[in-house]
Amino acid sequence: MSIGFGIFLFVVGAILTFALNITVDWVNLDLVGYILMGAGVIITIIGIALLARRRRSVTTERTGVDPVAGERVTRRSTEADPLP
Repeated sequence: MSIGFGIFLFVVGAILTFALNITVDWVNLDLVGYILMGAGVIITIIGIALLARRRRSVTTERTGVDPVAGERVTRRSTEADPLP
């Protein structure tokens, strides 16, 4: 969701900066557009970083033979990778 919101902010900022030729006395729309584009880029980068961090995981699979029953046993465990 943050990636989509970042792209939305960037697009709205680009429209305010480059597409509108309206002059308002109390606010500079070009500056507001540049600020929105910068915020959109930052939010998109943070969203991508959080998404990449969330997908890291460690999967361990061990296969052995149970000495009592003589059956093959496979254990699989998945855990989140600790922060570096």
